[in-house]
Amino acid sequence: MEAAWQSWQSAGNRFSTAAQTLPTLVADVEHAARTARSGADPAERRAVLGAAADLYCLLRSYLRRTGRVDLATLAADRAMRAAEDADDPLRIAAAQWNLGHVLLAAGRPAEAEELALQAAEQVAKAPLPQIERTAMGGALQLVAVVGAARCRRWWQARQRLTEHAAPAARKVPDSSNVAWTVFGPTNITLHALSIEMEAGETSEALHSADAVDTSQLPSLERAFTFGLEVAACHSQRRDDAATLLALLGLETTAPEDLARTPLAQQLVLTVIRRGRGMHARHAEQLAARIGLV
Repeated sequence: MEAAWQSWQSAGNRFSTAAQTLPTLVADVEHAARTARSGADPAERRAVLGAAADLYCLLRSYLRRTGRVDLATLAADRAMRAAEDADDPLRIAAAQWNLGHVLLAAGRPAEAEELALQAAEQVAKAPLPQIERTAMGGALQLVAVVGAARCRRWWQARQRLTEHAAPAARKVPDSSNVAWTVFGPTNITLHALSIEMEAGETSEALHSADAVDTSQLPSLERAFTFGLEVAACHSQRRDDAATLLALLGLETTAPEDLARTPLAQQLVLTVIRRGRGMHARHAEQLAARIGLV
């Protein structure tokens, strides 16, 4: 599970690798879980069920990114059941965080916000080491931030980010990556950019982006999302040259993400349709490389 998560968060070919490894991993973990449930060792049972929770959280992320929100919902539910069966407060919080992201992907931001805030209250009382409790509480606050932003409550999203998530992030280093949530100071900055982008405040978003360094983030996905949102801001400003430059950079670092992300595809097509001759030609070549045309 550790190796699968590391690959998913750091490899440029993470989709291809996950497609090869996840089916076997699911079969192995399910077999181990069935054996452990009928066994007499409670410590082994909790460890195996904890691994199952980790697996289904990973599967949730993969399925959401491949457009199968229906199956991602099922995976998030299985993660929750495994975490509860393991009686593991950290993994229960992580499963709730994953379920929140499924609700966001399903277009149910208000429900995601409510779930995340309730889970944040629970994790604040959980018997966890301080850094884990702080990181998971902050990560859940970020789900609520995104939920508020998707509901177009920009002021509330900004307030929650600065008053709840940001103070927690100051106590958690970027490298900690508790429960694979990538919560830390840099992620706060990335969410601030997301709010301004979704609000249409592209000048403010690009100003924030200038101060962001994603090189130390443990997650390629978060770095990719940051670069994609920068490209989207340039596109909103009708700066096709800057949009194309950002997309070409993303192709270098995360080609499979670029090929599978609807927003990236939309931006490429926009440059083709709207860009000047040279920019349009380069965008057409990019579209061909990622299988868009």
